[in-house]
Amino acid sequence: MEQCLMKSTATNKTKKVRVIPGYHLTLGITVTMLSLIVLIPLASVMVSALKLRPAEFWSLIMKPTVRHAFATSIGCSFIAALINSVFGVIIAWVLVRYEFPGKRILDGCIELPFALPTSVAGITLSKMYSENGILGAPLAKLGIKVSYTHLGLVIALVFVGIPFVIRAVQPVLEKLDGQYEEAAFMLGANRFQTFRRVLLPEMMPPVLTGFGLAFARGIGEYGSVIYISGNSEREHTQVISYVIMQKLGYIDYASATAIALVMLILSFVLLLAVNIVQMKQAARTNNV
Repeated sequence: MEQCLMKSTATNKTKKVRVIPGYHLTLGITVTMLSLIVLIPLASVMVSALKLRPAEFWSLIMKPTVRHAFATSIGCSFIAALINSVFGVIIAWVLVRYEFPGKRILDGCIELPFALPTSVAGITLSKMYSENGILGAPLAKLGIKVSYTHLGLVIALVFVGIPFVIRAVQPVLEKLDGQYEEAAFMLGANRFQTFRRVLLPEMMPPVLTGFGLAFARGIGEYGSVIYISGNSEREHTQVISYVIMQKLGYIDYASATAIALVMLILSFVLLLAVNIVQMKQAARTNNV
């Protein structure tokens, strides 16, 4: 009996030992930094936007320029996120399942859109896809114009968003046991059936997570799209981030804060959906 009590006491003492001491201090630093960097700036946007009357807020949001910018940003971001979902899965599959020369270099290049300044990416893409560019000239001969069009916007958003899908799917494929595929083949399933019934259910949560992150990033993107879009109001190639900057340049803070509040709500909804998917995936993994 005494030995059991001694073991219990030793276990309790072991559990109380923390690698980083000072729980209250570290918690205070965390809350302070989070408040200064995230919560207070976002709260200031909400306070400024809520000062507007509902009718005034609605009239600012429903201006033709703002509506077209929202449609352009959301539509192009959604298309780019869909493209990233397909090709991101393919790239992640190749990086996990195959060995080839230069694999590590290619894997490292996936992070390039994160490290590269987005304005540099925008200038490079607009130059490459211009009518005199390396890729734009052959496309122009075929009657396909990329720069200063919605197509150029989608290409830029694919560039900045595809790492989200790859990095979300890659860990799942690495942990997926190949015995499940072998068992499916032994039971008579063909490749399509194995993919649809064995692999796809495991990959769908991370694919949805990557899709949501790429979509959210695309809606608020500025640097990579500001040059290749052309910012034409007549052609409806203005993105919503450019409109916000334009309103701030005109010292129209009311319109800028109203648009920013809508953007904040959209981002919150998307990130909430991503977190719900991740929580369900974690619960599903723990139950297996």
